Amino acid sequence: MTITQPDLSIFETLESEVRSYCRNWPTVFDRSRGSYLYDEDGHTYLDFFMGAGSLNYGHNNPVLKRALLDYLERDGITHGLDMSTTAKRAFLETFRDVVLSPRDMDHKVMFPGPTGANAVEAALKLARKVKGRESIVSFTNGFHGMSLGALAVTGNAFKRAGAGIPLVHGTPMPFDDYLDGQTPDFIWFERLLQDAGSGLNQPAAVIVETVQGEGGVNVARPEWLRGLAELCRRHDMLLIVDDIQMGCGRTGAFFSFEESGIVPDIITLSKSISGYGMPMSLTLFRPELDVWEPGEHNGTFRGNNPAFVTASATLNTYWADGQMEKQTLSRGEQIESALRALAVEHAHAGASYRGRGLVWGLTFDEADRARRVCQRAFELGMLVETSGPQSEVVKLLPALTATPEELDEGLRVLTRAVRETD
Repeated sequence: MTITQPDLSIFETLESEVRSYCRNWPTVFDRSRGSYLYDEDGHTYLDFFMGAGSLNYGHNNPVLKRALLDYLERDGITHGLDMSTTAKRAFLETFRDVVLSPRDMDHKVMFPGPTGANAVEAALKLARKVKGRESIVSFTNGFHGMSLGALAVTGNAFKRAGAGIPLVHGTPMPFDDYLDGQTPDFIWFERLLQDAGSGLNQPAAVIVETVQGEGGVNVARPEWLRGLAELCRRHDMLLIVDDIQMGCGRTGAFFSFEESGIVPDIITLSKSISGYGMPMSLTLFRPELDVWEPGEHNGTFRGNNPAFVTASATLNTYWADGQMEKQTLSRGEQIESALRALAVEHAHAGASYRGRGLVWGLTFDEADRARRVCQRAFELGMLVETSGPQSEVVKLLPALTATPEELDEGLRVLTRAVRETD
């Protein structure tokens, strides 16, 4: 497709140099619907990025939009801090009935603020308060947010350096298969816990992603997650699962840890919990951990009532009948089949793939290849991003509501982009 040169001058002269995604996709977007974005010159882009996982149900989903417009048109509460509102009540009741109760989960619900980092900060603070300890264990290539506490348990050196101060009270351990299967799971971790001379302070908690999205689409095996949960139990550590990008159905089930059979002590959700891309996050925890004093953790924008409205509509529309999980797994098989063929075709370049549900990664021996593939995909009318510590992975995050035809279209573009960067 032919792309005219857009006027980016206001962004380049006034907006901070910290901007990033816009550098990879140099156009001015104007409208969006479903799996597509449209720029101000009328060009169409198939979106396999979906707001970094914030738009699991597509752009401007008509069912969710209708619920939102109806609420706003009747002058429903927009900003509510943590006041009790009809929108919050409806969300809590829906979340209990659709998500928690069917899974026999009795977790309390906390609204920590609008972002995933807010949810992680609350989880870390709560774990430390409950256990009376400071240390948190995280995992290599994990990503948990850009605020100081979240950065302290994030692996990426570039992101960590941006803090400008020492990031303390966090200790990294090897993620699943980090050592290429050369050592038994958790042998290093458990030895440090058992040895009084190891220098590892007894951790309050362990924080983990079941699939490391930003870290390169690294998938933890169910048995590894079960082993981690058992290790936490034996050594009196809380288990925190960061489900900010992989929750809300991205891997199939509503929570990404369901396949493994574990039930974390603390869970963080954000991104697609509102269903509409509006800021909202949750920190969930077992009732016995609810030791907060009133106001001990707060935030001005933790009561985003329009997000509660779309979140309730999302759960009732997509999660009340159990069909979304089946559809996501089926769509995932469609993507896996195409990536398998790509990997065979480009075996000479060391192509490989990995993923679960509707999150997939494609990587090559040459680290820069992923960036060039994503750039060519954009030129062909598709948005897809890189991930991994060296941006070496092409990361696919299509909408859960994408049709088989839309997935085929995206996979055809991806195949062409890979071939044309060979």
